[in-house]
Amino acid sequence: MIGQIYSSMPHFLSRWLGLRYLLVQLTRREIAQRYRGSWLGGFWVVLTPLLMLSVYTWVFSVVFTGRWITAAQSAHPQGKLDYALTIFVGLLVFQLFAECIARAPAVIVSNANYVKKVVFPLPLLPVVSLGAAIFNFCVGLVVWLILYGFVHGLPPITILALPIVLAPYLLLVLGLSWVLAATGVYLRDLAPVIQMVVMLLNFLSPIFYPLEGLPVFVRDWALLNPLALIIEQARLVMIVGNLPDWASLSVYSLAAGLIAAAGLAWFRFTRSGFADVL
Repeated sequence: MIGQIYSSMPHFLSRWLGLRYLLVQLTRREIAQRYRGSWLGGFWVVLTPLLMLSVYTWVFSVVFTGRWITAAQSAHPQGKLDYALTIFVGLLVFQLFAECIARAPAVIVSNANYVKKVVFPLPLLPVVSLGAAIFNFCVGLVVWLILYGFVHGLPPITILALPIVLAPYLLLVLGLSWVLAATGVYLRDLAPVIQMVVMLLNFLSPIFYPLEGLPVFVRDWALLNPLALIIEQARLVMIVGNLPDWASLSVYSLAAGLIAAAGLAWFRFTRSGFADVL
């Protein structure tokens, strides 16, 4: 079964390469539709992460005057803005996940006109949502880089490894999006359930606290959270200046590949009933 799933993946991905123009156009439309009709339009893409970073900078540098204490960062002197910079890295990773997963259950239902078009590649719709989320992530990353440059200058060279850290994470998000998009057609109550799960993950993920700050017996369970490892590794390459933990990242990549393959298989298996339900 697993062999059949993996054998279909190269054919499916090669087909997507031929549909890259369609993917780009749909992604651009998805981004434009989110801000269509608003006074500020596409400026919200920049304003949203800028406001978030400003609020967290003020809260954690003025109100709480917190510090981020881990073994990796203890040797580096921390200023008032470092806590906000560290938290914002976690928020960037989380928002990418939340944006895709929260939208996934309704992505097919909200595009029901595509279902009856036999030639349209429906599995592309979750990819479009992921593309829009990646765009927002990149804008937020630019905002983070500007503040980091203002405080510390150039980021560590290890930040170039960030795409390697995020690659399996994006694959995992895509796999989960396929599962939720297909299941959401049949279970309309799935959307509010997923929104509750996303809200819980916001506090269960090491966004506002370091993973090392948890008790040892809790830390192992916390690593089962699909966001925990990537958030920690992103901070490692963006702030600390260390290379990723290749062993952990390899295991994560294997699991992400299996989830993506299973998610695509589930989507293709359930697709035949979409038109009857919608």
